[in-house]
Amino acid sequence: MLLEVENLKKYFEIKSGTIKQEKQTLKAVDGVSFSVKKSETLGIVGESGCGKSTLGRTILRLNDITEGSVKFNGRDLFALGKNELKSERQKMQMIFQDPFSSLNPRKRVDSLLSQPLMIHKRGTMSEIRERVEELMDEVGLDANYSKRFPHQFSGGQRQRIGIARALALNPELIVCDEAVSALDVSIQAQTLNLLKDLQKKYSLTYLFIAHDLSVVEFISDRIIVMYLGKVVEMADKKELVDNHCHPYTEALYNASPGIDPETKRKERILLGDVPSPINPPTGCYFHPRCPYKQDICEREYPETKEVSPGHFASCHFRG
Repeated sequence: MLLEVENLKKYFEIKSGTIKQEKQTLKAVDGVSFSVKKSETLGIVGESGCGKSTLGRTILRLNDITEGSVKFNGRDLFALGKNELKSERQKMQMIFQDPFSSLNPRKRVDSLLSQPLMIHKRGTMSEIRERVEELMDEVGLDANYSKRFPHQFSGGQRQRIGIARALALNPELIVCDEAVSALDVSIQAQTLNLLKDLQKKYSLTYLFIAHDLSVVEFISDRIIVMYLGKVVEMADKKELVDNHCHPYTEALYNASPGIDPETKRKERILLGDVPSPINPPTGCYFHPRCPYKQDICEREYPETKEVSPGHFASCHFRG
């Protein structure tokens, strides 16, 4: 396995109150485990605030860990020293959600793309300039535009610059954090096709974080569904689409628009809001909004069961 995540937890201490401040714990990621094979795309889907982005950032060690382990090529990332981590970081990159704020507006594109190469001493200045031109061509941008600033590009072009920057050091793993959510639908399709082409060409492994199920289905091999910091269902893409069994996954599919207007779908609207991760419900976190809940759901969090080979779900009754 290229990436192994075991019981990963990331909690944040929150201070509340103005006079008498009380510390509270926000459980952003609460005991997540999975593994990813080389050249695989693992989709991570869920509502805003479920912990998807925090999970991605913690895996890359952009956040400290509260508990658990993250192994990349068999090495525990949180046990590495500064120099070892710098070496491993070349193999792990991230594409951020906002293609404008993730690029320094004061730097030209050639400077943005050459910076990682210079930090890691990847060649002479002449070789770095050649690599910048190669990267721009790789993502479908004219190398003559390398002297422009980010604001002189469209949103889709800026995201291509972000993709080029992620490719600069020839990584093995790329975390795509809502990489297409800020783009128009037609530009989303172009960007997704570009990511798939690059994956095939360079044997890249993706963690693809999104809230749009149709996008996740298109690019992923397997899909994880998260709710309030926990994984509630995990399966191969086709298995999850055809045989999803957790009530939350069912609600996500019912909420997504269908392609065929003649096809009738069950309308089951979730009641209530997403609970606070500072004060999650007792028992199953989803039970306040679940149409199938019973008494045990309020008392005990369900164990993760293997419903079918490779298909895991956390539900007392729907597995």
